[in-house]
Amino acid sequence: MEIVMSVAIGLLLMAAVYLMLSKSLIRIIIGTGLLSHGAHLLLLTMGGLGGTAPPVVADGVTVGDYADPLPQALILTAIVISFAVTSFFLVLAYRAYQELGTDNMELLRGTEDYE
Repeated sequence: MEIVMSVAIGLLLMAAVYLMLSKSLIRIIIGTGLLSHGAHLLLLTMGGLGGTAPPVVADGVTVGDYADPLPQALILTAIVISFAVTSFFLVLAYRAYQELGTDNMELLRGTEDYE
């Protein structure tokens, strides 16, 4: 299962980097969202996908039997932070589009003359 998760993480990160290198501001925001999802899956996979029991230590439960709650807590925190950052980016992009009338990064930089 770790191999499948590793491939999925690689594909998400590859698509995120591709989208973040584009000229459209909306594609860059989608790329950052994909990057955060890849990081969430990476944290979950690094914590281990095994564990059939809930993370409650009781009599007869060994260390390998229960799921580790720390990666789940880190992912929950990361989801909240990535939601806030994505919301901020979307509002910033909308305001920039209202003011400047474009979402092209070259035009926003002012480095090239487009008509």
